[in-house]
Amino acid sequence: MASRGLKLLLLLLLPLPLPLLFGPAPAAGHGGKYSREKNEPAPPSKREPEAFRMEKLNQLWEKAQRLHLSPVKLAELHADLKIQERDELGWKKLKLEGLDEDGEKEARLIRNLQVILAKYGLDGRKDTQVVDTNYLQDGTQDEGLEDPRLEKLWHKAKTSGKFSSEELEKLWRELKHHTEKVREYNVLLETLSRTEEIHKNVISRSDMSRIEEEVLQSRHAELKDKLRSINQGFDRLRKVSHQGYSSENEFEEPRVIDLWDMAKSANFTKKELESFREELKHFEAKIEKHNHYQKQLELSHQKLQHVESTGDREHLSRSREKYALLEEKAKELGYKVKKHLQDLAGRVSRGRHNEL
Repeated sequence: MASRGLKLLLLLLLPLPLPLLFGPAPAAGHGGKYSREKNEPAPPSKREPEAFRMEKLNQLWEKAQRLHLSPVKLAELHADLKIQERDELGWKKLKLEGLDEDGEKEARLIRNLQVILAKYGLDGRKDTQVVDTNYLQDGTQDEGLEDPRLEKLWHKAKTSGKFSSEELEKLWRELKHHTEKVREYNVLLETLSRTEEIHKNVISRSDMSRIEEEVLQSRHAELKDKLRSINQGFDRLRKVSHQGYSSENEFEEPRVIDLWDMAKSANFTKKELESFREELKHFEAKIEKHNHYQKQLELSHQKLQHVESTGDREHLSRSREKYALLEEKAKELGYKVKKHLQDLAGRVSRGRHNEL
């Protein structure tokens, strides 16, 4: 029962291998001189060696590569899956020690995986496929905002003349971050609704255990916090798009701004809050470094595509080597940023709940 939920989710979402759909392939040597095996070399496997320790995450990674996501999106997904793997392996140890009796940690892992699937268009729903646009390439950012209100704010900011190109790029990152927050909220809301529907169909409210009741209350509180953050974030974006950026802003990165806003309303002492502020400054510098490598990776990918079309083997070899190094660095930094973000968000969450 413990890990059945995670396995079932993957079985429903991942396509069946071709041999299971069409039966076993014919044995070698029976296809005659026209068999594919005799005339075509076997295509090389796209899977990275030991990309993940968990097979289901390797399957998701391969599915993402078949969707032809951009290099930056793939690097981001790789970091998200690394975090998911770390958390799932940690949960398995806790389960063996009997420390997840109510199943809340397993439920959180399932919710996190559902958010990842929706975020990168891996859940099989056409309406949740990520529209992959590139600020550096053509500036057609409006397609990826998903919310007409955000598109209106973006158009107003672009035509106001109040923003430099760097500030427009910064605003675009904030708008995309807000879109991801809304998407995550919707996934969590849908998950909670399904959970409550199951409880209604299986047991009456009076039969629910105290632990089950507390778990549902905790999820409602989590959703309430996220909705409050979304509303505050939209109000801030509306103000910025009308007035421009102020030099008095404490931080620039959307995720850092969110953390700082939550920290100010948490039950921190003055000394703890100041310490948290300093840590956020270091975190923001880490994000900026990650953003730099993401841009370099995207530019390297464009250059590699150009060199591939020219057929210059020596130049192509150098370009592939540089691209591979940048890809690895972007993955590594992405994981470090997401792990640091998770740690900081956990500290803020504990501070806010201690207040209640």
